[in-house]
Amino acid sequence: MTIDNAFVRGLVLYTAITSGLCAGIFYAFSSFVMRALGRLPADQGIAAMNSINKEAPTFWFMFVLMGTALTGVVLGVYGVFHLGRAGAVWLIVGAVAYLVAVVMTIVFHVPRNDQLLGMDPDSVAAADYWRSYLSEWTWGNHLRVLGPLVAAVAFTVAWRQSR
Repeated sequence: MTIDNAFVRGLVLYTAITSGLCAGIFYAFSSFVMRALGRLPADQGIAAMNSINKEAPTFWFMFVLMGTALTGVVLGVYGVFHLGRAGAVWLIVGAVAYLVAVVMTIVFHVPRNDQLLGMDPDSVAAADYWRSYLSEWTWGNHLRVLGPLVAAVAFTVAWRQSR
């Protein structure tokens, strides 16, 4: 039995695409943005990262980040209630994987960003924190990339199996 609802199939495709988009955004930070910021003098790197963190919660970024979380949850619940259908388990896997990244953002990255924002970029304390921030934030981000990447694959497989 397949997912025969055209709306649900469209939602699965949308969520696969936006999960991939979020994975790409996170991947960019892991692959070059943080390294580039780390090459700047500490005060400049801190100022640049603070600027990024102030700009990040725009409507469109939050629409994709949190909107995908919402559609993922809807699809995960759909998967739970339609376990006999092709792709249902993949919907659940996608929803859980994506939510792990959102939770990590909220409990790991945002507090570090807020702490950095509250520091004077020209202070010795900020320069010391910046070194640990770069390392911890980037390693956490490497892990965070996996959530939406796995979700994109899982939702794509669900969409493909539901045909």
